[in-house]
Amino acid sequence: MPRAMRLGRRAMLALALATPALAQAPLPWPARGIRLVVPFGPGGPTDIMARALSHGLTPALGQPVVVENRPGGGGNIGVAHVGRAAPDGYTLLVTSTGFVVNPSLFRSPGYDPFRDFAPITELGASPNVLLARPDSGIESVAALVERAKAAPGVLNMANPGIGSTPHLTAELLRLKTGIEVVQVPHNSAALAVQSLLGGTTSIGVTALPPAQPQIKAGALRALALTGAHRWPDLPEVPTMQELGYEGFISETFQGLLAPSGTPSAILARLATAARAVLTAPQMAARLRAAGFELRLAGPEALADRIAHEAPMWQEVIRAAGLPQE
Repeated sequence: MPRAMRLGRRAMLALALATPALAQAPLPWPARGIRLVVPFGPGGPTDIMARALSHGLTPALGQPVVVENRPGGGGNIGVAHVGRAAPDGYTLLVTSTGFVVNPSLFRSPGYDPFRDFAPITELGASPNVLLARPDSGIESVAALVERAKAAPGVLNMANPGIGSTPHLTAELLRLKTGIEVVQVPHNSAALAVQSLLGGTTSIGVTALPPAQPQIKAGALRALALTGAHRWPDLPEVPTMQELGYEGFISETFQGLLAPSGTPSAILARLATAARAVLTAPQMAARLRAAGFELRLAGPEALADRIAHEAPMWQEVIRAAGLPQE
């Protein structure tokens, strides 16, 4: 692990474990309702995960746990809101990979992923999926590349937002193939899927969960997945690596975080409760069917992932020549 990544991970864990006097929450905790802030609109993979989590945490913690959608700024508005919240365990963040991407994509995202947050646990991860409308005549990645090269800048490609891993997946495809398409960003993956279904765009890329029901129903065609392996519920869909794009792996992960300085006892209780809620047999089966692979290894694993992916996506952004906003 490079030195900068090790230092970032250590700083994050140190902040997670810090319990300054001002950060101590009144005991017992929780004494009132808890907000799970999602920095995207309803219906996307992060929102789906947050609502599954809130449904189980409410009885587990004995207080209402509600989802609050705060979209805008590519996710920055909601993330920064939680970063400024009191570190008392009552305002939490459920976010996606954009959390580690945006500090490289925006000049002033409004938060620092290492300084401002305490990791609780990764929740799950999903491969991204390249999509086409069935009536587009595009039946494979090869056909998409051929069509795009024949008419550069004509195809419209839906994505869930600038800086999302689906958007960066599209940029990777451009880098590896030389195609030019028009990126059409939306405020959520659900809206990106709707633009495909409504005919506004003919191709798109999203995380798997919001697209999987439409794929299985035949309303959308999955051209390829970006995981390391084929997805069990879509065994006929190839991975980009299988199609000859070596190293073409990108996922959208969801993580649970709190403001820095939140007492370690609260972080530990939340990590334990989240694991119990999401790994319960019925919930785990439901989330797997929706396109999620559960990953609930606690704060250290999430800190490791953040430390690894922040520089990784920074390099993709640099190679793609994406301007800072």
